[in-house]
Amino acid sequence: MVFHTPDPNEREFDRSLRPTTFGEFVGQEQIRDNLRIAIAAARERQEPLDHVLLCGPPGLGKTTLAHLIAMGMGADIVLTSGPALGAPKDLAGTLTRLKRDQVLFIDEIHRLPKTLEEYLYSAMEDHAIDVVLDPGPSGRSVRLGVQPFTLVGATTREGLLTAAFRSRFGIVERLEPYPSADLEQILLRAAVRLQVKLAPAAASLCAARSRGTPRVALRILRRVRDLAQIQQKPEIDADAATEGLQRLRIDHLGLEEVDRKLLRALVQRGDAIGLKTLAAMLDEAEDTLEDVLEPHLIRCGLLARTPRGRTATAAAYDHLGLERPKTRPGELPFA
Repeated sequence: MVFHTPDPNEREFDRSLRPTTFGEFVGQEQIRDNLRIAIAAARERQEPLDHVLLCGPPGLGKTTLAHLIAMGMGADIVLTSGPALGAPKDLAGTLTRLKRDQVLFIDEIHRLPKTLEEYLYSAMEDHAIDVVLDPGPSGRSVRLGVQPFTLVGATTREGLLTAAFRSRFGIVERLEPYPSADLEQILLRAAVRLQVKLAPAAASLCAARSRGTPRVALRILRRVRDLAQIQQKPEIDADAATEGLQRLRIDHLGLEEVDRKLLRALVQRGDAIGLKTLAAMLDEAEDTLEDVLEPHLIRCGLLARTPRGRTATAAAYDHLGLERPKTRPGELPFA
């Protein structure tokens, strides 16, 4: 197999494998079409696009859509995140440096300190911010103008946004996990850009184990590509994909070792476990459990959230090859 060595200008693109136009963006058809219409209308009116809020689990393309929005508007994009904006001066400096019609992308916008939301309120609606010069009872403030801009916020925890903040976004879209057919198409396109041959059977196998997430699918593709390269295969075939997935310890449901570790922890306790306790048992952050691990386990029917905590379902015992616990007298049948 001949592997292409990209020139310096291509390295960053190959690292992310992001589409460069809405036409290349696979999946999320309704969201993609809604954004294209809104962008076309805004450009026809020669106005900035309404502020956009993109919600959904990690790895579904929120950052990619932010770049495509900026490209569609013919504007530059300024990237930052909620945790990076820790003080009013940080946000004020970012806002006052924006040029007209630029796109400001704030990732993890739900982690933006509440005190900074008021700055964004006036910037989003009135194109101005009030900066306090002298704190205290005799404090002074000055009003600074902000060029009309488009704020694109990305969040995995929409429920943590205040109603007042959320209502200021004119466009709110929620991304959903991708079906396997869309992931196969994403993988085949990425293989072309990586200049490697990917057999349809291998693409189907990798897509089925990608948890409905393009980021996971592309990570699997890179590792399978490495294996095929070392084995000097002319293409990434089903055998190479199968071996690569085994080496990554990804099973037929897309579960990795950390997922199985979580299920084993639930099974060993045999009772509902609170989030904090479960995070301590796994040595993982609570946000990681809630945003990354649990959604896929719930979709697979392996984990249930109850008022008392997290529990393993009967399917989890079956998946781990364990005997289901027997129902005690007076208890409901194990579901």
